[in-house]
Amino acid sequence: MSTKALLLICDGLGDRPSIGGKTPLQAANTPYLDEISKEGINGLMDVISPGIVPGSDTAHLAILGYDPYKYYPGRGVLEALGADMELCRGDVAFRANFATVDDKMRIIDRRAGRKGSKDLAEALNGLEIDHTKIMFTNTTEHRCALVLKGENLSKAVSDVDTHEAGSKVKKCVPLEEGEKELKTANIVNEFVRQSYDILNEHPVNEERRRRGELPANIILLRGAGSYEEVPAMKERFGFGAACIAGASLYKGVAKYLGMDVVPVEGATGIADTNLNNKAEAALHALEKHDFVFLHVKATDSMGHDGNFEGKKDMISRIDKELVARIKDVDAYIVITADHSTPVSIKRHSGDPVPIVIKGEGVRKDGITKFDEISAASGGLGRIRGADLMPILSDFMGFYKMFGT
Repeated sequence: MSTKALLLICDGLGDRPSIGGKTPLQAANTPYLDEISKEGINGLMDVISPGIVPGSDTAHLAILGYDPYKYYPGRGVLEALGADMELCRGDVAFRANFATVDDKMRIIDRRAGRKGSKDLAEALNGLEIDHTKIMFTNTTEHRCALVLKGENLSKAVSDVDTHEAGSKVKKCVPLEEGEKELKTANIVNEFVRQSYDILNEHPVNEERRRRGELPANIILLRGAGSYEEVPAMKERFGFGAACIAGASLYKGVAKYLGMDVVPVEGATGIADTNLNNKAEAALHALEKHDFVFLHVKATDSMGHDGNFEGKKDMISRIDKELVARIKDVDAYIVITADHSTPVSIKRHSGDPVPIVIKGEGVRKDGITKFDEISAASGGLGRIRGADLMPILSDFMGFYKMFGT
């Protein structure tokens, strides 16, 4: 009996029927996913709980066995850890976006055409405001991470990002009364103001305008958090774990939980990511680790963009280039999503996601197609994200008896 497991999370994979009455997963060419479905036990998973719309951060914590209501440190912490930024107790970290605004601070594009810039990031890195040093880095596409290092800071401040194009950039305000909260909010507002002054006329943005591209001329911050240590997966579940991912958030979640993060050439966190290399890295990681978490991001991005064909084609690529390579590994295989991102609404939703578990001793249920509708009839039924790690630990032999 295998004591190893491989968890593949296709970000935002779940969807709702739209074109031709099908979801992108139903419409995709997925012979290898279907083969795993046929050999395994299938079901639906409410990642947090029914009707709760998960963020990618809280969703991954739940799936990996950490109650997000207890262990969630704030998105900024996970982004910063994933970007290899140093975090110490008392630091406040934010998730950040390059964005495009007009001269009246109205948001034209929250993601600046999904194009970031290391040079623009470096122009902001190292700024100092009110005796607080600002560390800033560009991670993937428009995504960035920011860390405030100084005295008397608080994560209890509001987001600047409105999440809506056409609206004006919000002011950061304290969410609790106190000098720390007021100081932090003032620093955030001054940083956002300076980011516009520095970036708007930067040569990189002048060149972008000449090419007809949107300038990345401001930074929008959200998800303030403070770093705290948590028990590692080895301590909680008894097995060593590794992570294969391209985007910084998922590397950050892995580091936060004490997993080894394996570097993979060509793992970009976007649609051009090298799925073959990720598959090979996962197989190699299983030689030294009991549990490997393998993440693919682009399915979520296609959902946010409302791109049905792009999402369908990405799923087909995952099947052909990744699933085909890992499907026969001597380990329990789990394939699921962290949440649904329906192309029809271009955001996360509370719809449950399909899940399949294949491996020795698993009760096969007769389902032959891996999709949101077929999985609903599977033998696993409908579980929560928090149920997955105990189920998997039991299969792997790392169970803990309840009672005697």
